[in-house]
Amino acid sequence: MSKEIRQIAIYGKGGIGKSTTTQNLTAGLAESGKKIMVVGCDPKADSTRLLLGTFAQRTVLDTLRETGEDVKLENIVRIGFGGIKCVESGGPEPGVGCAGRGIITSIGLLEQLGAYDDDLDYVFYDVLGDVVCGGFAMPIREGKAKEIYIVASGEMMALYAANNIAKGIAKFAQKGGVRLGGIICNSRNVDREIDLLRAFCAELGTQLIYFVPRDNVVQRAEINRKTVIEYAPDSQQADEYRRLAKAIDENTYFTIPKPLSQERLEEILLEYGLMESLKDDYRI
Repeated sequence: MSKEIRQIAIYGKGGIGKSTTTQNLTAGLAESGKKIMVVGCDPKADSTRLLLGTFAQRTVLDTLRETGEDVKLENIVRIGFGGIKCVESGGPEPGVGCAGRGIITSIGLLEQLGAYDDDLDYVFYDVLGDVVCGGFAMPIREGKAKEIYIVASGEMMALYAANNIAKGIAKFAQKGGVRLGGIICNSRNVDREIDLLRAFCAELGTQLIYFVPRDNVVQRAEINRKTVIEYAPDSQQADEYRRLAKAIDENTYFTIPKPLSQERLEEILLEYGLMESLKDDYRI
């Protein structure tokens, strides 16, 4: 009997550090011996750059456009840090078609070519966007990814986005087995950030699975096109990502989220001083 592959989708507001977080945590899992595939679901094709130590790899859609239907697995899968299999879905030509279709095409092709083999422990989908809609919902709408994690911070727009994503998860959870595994805080060093995230998670009915502190070594590693675990393996930040990987690996707490109303979300932001600080910053 073949083992079940844990398929995980990572969502979050654009610019929150979702791809960086995903690549660093998968590097931590690979370092511990897990067999992993990362499927980039962003037309920018930057979800595997740090694992490969290079610029964006050729995408599935680009490969199909150039070679037609005669595609082999080695044409679309590259091996990165720790033996991680790296795939980039890509998107349509600018201004033409739906970017989400790249995800649908890629996952279908990967299945057809046997990429989801018994050797894998994990498949991670790094998904673009602030809302779970259209093609970008495909990993959870079609039941591919059963586990969802949302990358957020203590910033207002990151929490708005996380709440919107939770609404999408709650909708799809009614029909399938998809569940929210928790919020990963990619810290922005805002006031009372960890307290705010814990309060938000409690209202949402989930857990703050890990708080990743801010450290400039992340940016230095990115400039060198590496994960922190590869670039600075002995650093404290590398250990933070290893602990995040362990928390994901050992997680057994999965829920259907209970999204907040707009009013309740703003009440929490006010309670933790975020709205007041915004008023000061923007002279509202």
